[in-house]
Amino acid sequence: MAPVLFLTLLFFLNFTARILLAPFLPTIERELGISHSGAGFFFFLVSAGYLLALVGSGFLSARLTHRRTITLSCASLGIVLLAICLADSVWAIRAGLVCLGLATGLYMPSAIATITSSVGSGHWGKAIAIHETAPNLAFIAAPLAADLFLRWSSWRAALGLLGGISVIVAVVFHRYGRGGEFLGDSPSFAAMRALLRQPATWLIALLFGLGVSSTLGIFSMLPLYLVSERQMEQSWVNTLVALSRISGPFMALLAGWASDAFGPRRTIVGSFLLTGLATLLLGPSPASWLVPVVFLQPALAVCFFPAGFAALSAIAPARSRNVAVSFTVPVGFLLGGGVVPAFVGVMGDAGSFGLGFTWVGALILAGAVSALFLRLPDRRS
Repeated sequence: MAPVLFLTLLFFLNFTARILLAPFLPTIERELGISHSGAGFFFFLVSAGYLLALVGSGFLSARLTHRRTITLSCASLGIVLLAICLADSVWAIRAGLVCLGLATGLYMPSAIATITSSVGSGHWGKAIAIHETAPNLAFIAAPLAADLFLRWSSWRAALGLLGGISVIVAVVFHRYGRGGEFLGDSPSFAAMRALLRQPATWLIALLFGLGVSSTLGIFSMLPLYLVSERQMEQSWVNTLVALSRISGPFMALLAGWASDAFGPRRTIVGSFLLTGLATLLLGPSPASWLVPVVFLQPALAVCFFPAGFAALSAIAPARSRNVAVSFTVPVGFLLGGGVVPAFVGVMGDAGSFGLGFTWVGALILAGAVSALFLRLPDRRS
């Protein structure tokens, strides 16, 4: 449990850094003079850097070990956040966001390899579910922190504080962290070919894209949508978005149990079916329905990830598991965490944020049908 819990703390910092701009977007738009699509493009830049780092992380972990790669990711994250908070132009911030994606992208492949090598396969769902409480806690903490800093300071101060904490935690993990003391597989042609020959690899990449769309993609643009199109007050929106994420950690643990009990495929299908419906309703819901839908959608969306990572771990042996993550998750995060926020921002500039959310919900529903065709090997073998 100790390595899993320490990694959960690092993942919390990692994920908070990637989403912290979302509750600040209305303020950032006014300060920097950018459009809705320009604000959405921020998340595309982070996702682009994240994709590049995920693809290349195997080369580092093959030489540094997974634990040292995780340490490097956390330390680099802190340095980049400190640089962004001092940036004095939009272009400098954009460059910093690409570097932010690069720093955070090194983490996930090594973390999943470390966790799944530390526990038996029959407990993967539960161990990953504990790890997945980190982004759910980050979804709660980020809007509350944003509201606090908007009252007493600025969004730059929030990034600077998080950067300082990340550097300190990286030093502590380097000294006391456990697990991951082995080299990963470098993304060799043979390893890539073995993975790409499996239809499940391509399908899981698509499913991750839809899963990230339902969580990170929606969260990134939801505060801006509620403030600019639904005319809600920004402080109330940040509080509402934070409260709506409280159920996330509990739902993630429940989904981890369901993945172990019923299998990843069935869990993914059920999650996408319900999440797609809830996401679709974000657009056309009248004011009296909107708050309940805002609470329901994230509670359902988080249920994908324990099953998704368990399915991803099942298609590759332990030594090559980081390679599997490096070639499937990047597609998911570029689509869900980059393309979807940018698309919703473009729809916002066209005068209809709501229609953008409706289209995303329809795609997630299509993902429930696609997941029926997912075929996984028996993990016990």
